[in-house]
Amino acid sequence: MAAITSRPAGVTECDGSGHTRPPEGPPGPARYAALVAVGERERTGTGQVLPWLIGPQPAPLSAAELRAVTTIRRLGIVGALFLAIGSIGAGAVPVLNPAHDIPVVRLFARATTVSLAIALAGMVMMVAAWLLYGRYARPGRERMATPAQTFRTVVMWVTPLLLAPPLFSRDVYSYLAQSEIVHRGMDPYTLGPAQALGVADPITMGVSNVWRETPAPYGPLFLQIGSWMAGISGNHVAFGVLLQRGIALAGVALIVWSLPRLAQRFGVQPTTALWLGAANPLVIFHLVAGAHNEALGIGLMMAGLELGLRRLPIRVAGDTPPPLAKGEITFIVLGAAVMTLAAAVKINAALALGFFGVMIARRWHGRVTDLVKAAVGLTVVFVVVLVAVCLATGLGFGWIGALGTPGRSRTLISPVTLIGYLTGGMGIALDLGVHTHAIMDVFSLLGMAAAAVITVVLLLRSFRWKLRPIIGLGVGMGVFMGLHVATHPWWMLWAVVPLAASAGTSRFRVAATIGSAVLAVAITPTGSPFDGRGFVLSQAYLAALLVAVVALLVVRRTVPLWRDPAARATTGQGASADVTAESRLANRE
Repeated sequence: MAAITSRPAGVTECDGSGHTRPPEGPPGPARYAALVAVGERERTGTGQVLPWLIGPQPAPLSAAELRAVTTIRRLGIVGALFLAIGSIGAGAVPVLNPAHDIPVVRLFARATTVSLAIALAGMVMMVAAWLLYGRYARPGRERMATPAQTFRTVVMWVTPLLLAPPLFSRDVYSYLAQSEIVHRGMDPYTLGPAQALGVADPITMGVSNVWRETPAPYGPLFLQIGSWMAGISGNHVAFGVLLQRGIALAGVALIVWSLPRLAQRFGVQPTTALWLGAANPLVIFHLVAGAHNEALGIGLMMAGLELGLRRLPIRVAGDTPPPLAKGEITFIVLGAAVMTLAAAVKINAALALGFFGVMIARRWHGRVTDLVKAAVGLTVVFVVVLVAVCLATGLGFGWIGALGTPGRSRTLISPVTLIGYLTGGMGIALDLGVHTHAIMDVFSLLGMAAAAVITVVLLLRSFRWKLRPIIGLGVGMGVFMGLHVATHPWWMLWAVVPLAASAGTSRFRVAATIGSAVLAVAITPTGSPFDGRGFVLSQAYLAALLVAVVALLVVRRTVPLWRDPAARATTGQGASADVTAESRLANRE
């Protein structure tokens, strides 16, 4: 970053500890208003001021760059249209597919191999468009896309998929079945769709075989909302899918609302946060097109963090705690309540309360007693809100016993599953017997135990000011999701979204970008394997790559494909200054 030679009022010399010394004077609102007003500036050892929050903002895009962005948007829209058209025959369509009754459209429903190639081509084009747009959302550019431009881009790419069949997974049919069970007054935590609705029910027919006999692992809030939707849709499966997608869109809207606000607080460009956390292909493919309830859970979690931190003052390690701000306790309770509602959708969100408690403790003196007080207060809010939801919905607490249901499935993108199968295969090869299932159970427990230990370490490091708590939350979520035996690509959004709002280092952006791009094309739109028909998949991928290459060749005159000519050259002292600033941000709330 460019150095600022003039020192704003209230900023003192670096005290040598790596933190900006607070303004002189007795503790009080004026002193801390000065600290917040200067954006809690961090300094390098060279004495340069690094204005993280109020420094020079990127200029608007030039005319040539706007033309490039417009072309990139159109590439993404074409990709979304390809994906929507291909989903008619290659999506996770209902068993009784209404597309068979629509002239012209039914051609795609019957030509499944062609539809698969079209859908895969659309996926590749959308991922390429996202990567190209990221060039104009990268921090350090002299000219950068605005959050409003990025938001409009997300809307453009999402719109073609709003009426498409479900994609990449059949989980939405499980949501429909479990919601219908609640609507009929039965217990979804003891009965599976086949038992409660019958195997001949059109809703049950769409549920994957592995989940037809299993209870619901989802929280009572989500199932209660789903039961209201079931009362509207009845047995109309396609309409029910659209209503479930509406619930997912509400969650995505919460993500889009909270991301730029949290990013501003944590010193990340809002455009970068929106690009990585909202325009991400994993969000569009799985939260919107797949209608997964992760959208509502993550959305409520992020909204709760934004509300809880809204009045929490910014503070540097070692500084005197500021006086209690007006409405601070109210917003803390409100944020904790919203995060508890997120846990009543999917229990994963409860982890956010632990790191939120660390933020509250660090806001005071950062002592163990402060952490205990924060933990007790948040536990009270969590218990009261969760009990109220369980009792108000009439579903009780049976969902707690059904939380292990997802573990009955195994996915090969989980490292724990791969290690378990490899170990079991070695046992078979050495004539030690077939113990694969027992080994998988052991590795499943070991994976969750390792995730718990790592998360505790992250909590302690955050409490000791060695790590920003929200980064600890993102990493902890990633560890829990990644070490589960049933890891799915969309599960990683529990980690990517909070990290998008808080982690400003280039290493994270590169890792998250590569991971998101790979996971986005890791599974097929059908959400099912091609056992015995692998040649179909290889041919479809080949055709998709050819179409995507042609599309990129078409846009290359407007959009530079391999380099960004307008990127700011950051070398030498400037580069080291950026790295130093990012590392010191770990000591900010």
